[in-house]
Amino acid sequence: MSARQVASSGSDSDPRYANVDERKRKRMISNRESARRSRMRKQKQMEDLVNEVSKLQNENNQLMQGINVGQQRRMEMESANNVLRAQAVELTERLRSLNSVLQIVEDVSGLSMEIPEFSALLEDVVCLQSGVHLLLAWVFILAWFNVLGGCWYGVCLIGVWFCRSCNVMCPV
Repeated sequence: MSARQVASSGSDSDPRYANVDERKRKRMISNRESARRSRMRKQKQMEDLVNEVSKLQNENNQLMQGINVGQQRRMEMESANNVLRAQAVELTERLRSLNSVLQIVEDVSGLSMEIPEFSALLEDVVCLQSGVHLLLAWVFILAWFNVLGGCWYGVCLIGVWFCRSCNVMCPV
């Protein structure tokens, strides 16, 4: 018999070694189970992390879309506000020019014409920078001097002429 078989057969018959072998076998089984549970825990943790990454990526994509929509709306509002500001500047210049014409007409005719100041016209203007378009009061005061028609001046409020000399309202 070989030395291995003798040692093996000796330990099988010896009760001291039988107890050691049994404990060794139980410890190996316990270690295998513990390693299996550890691998399962790690796998579960990995799956949980992958799910959380996916959830966070979806949430991030939604937030980015919201930010992009908000930026697009802000740019549209800024563009509309810039147009309205430019129109306000243009209308201010037109009003100044027409006030000059009215002053000349007043000087020539000798009649007093009470025209409100531009700042009084814009008292009802609402200007909110975030989210609301700049609203302008589109009331124009225009002077008209028509020598051929006999009407020496008129006032235009939102597209209707009122000729003061002949008391007639005419659409523009």
